[in-house]
Amino acid sequence: MWPAEMVEAQAWIRQRLAGFEFDGRAGDIPWRVAGAKQRPAAVLVPLVWHDSGPTVLLTRRTESLSTHAGQVSFPGGKVDATDNSVIAAALREAHEEIGLAADGVTVLGTLPQYVTITDFVVTPVVAMLQPPLQLRPEPGEVAEVFEVPLALALDGRQYERHSYERDGVRGQYLAMQWQHYTIWGATAAMLRLLAQALGQHGEASQR
Repeated sequence: MWPAEMVEAQAWIRQRLAGFEFDGRAGDIPWRVAGAKQRPAAVLVPLVWHDSGPTVLLTRRTESLSTHAGQVSFPGGKVDATDNSVIAAALREAHEEIGLAADGVTVLGTLPQYVTITDFVVTPVVAMLQPPLQLRPEPGEVAEVFEVPLALALDGRQYERHSYERDGVRGQYLAMQWQHYTIWGATAAMLRLLAQALGQHGEASQR
């Protein structure tokens, strides 16, 4: 597990992310390879450091959105032409969506790109935040912000695999239930990538 002190934990996570050799196996099946038609995007994977144990910060999208309404997600979105990097895009989106100031974010590294079934190539940017957090969710996009214990979110045994078929392609996705939230799809898959990078264990059950 991660070290007990925040600064040591940051260094440990940085090292794990930098040395992560992705083997092509992810939580959902099949793993999609990035191509020319996919659009670049970035999300912030915010780890919040509490003395009682780290958490991961997530958002629930508003029900009025035209896509992914009501779903649990990381703060993030499309990379704009004015963004000088995927990290800049993730920080900008987090500021726009939840009012997170960039100067309160310690970026630790990135995870392998994740290609969504909606043709976005998403770079997860892992960062650490230190409470207290001063957030201002954008009501047009974010219904609420909440935190899940990191150890639970990275435990593969908390997830179930579900089968799907889309445009003639069959696959599986991961989903976990925490309180009244369902964490699934791309968000669950990126948490699985983080678990792999940090050397956590546990396999999802089949449903």
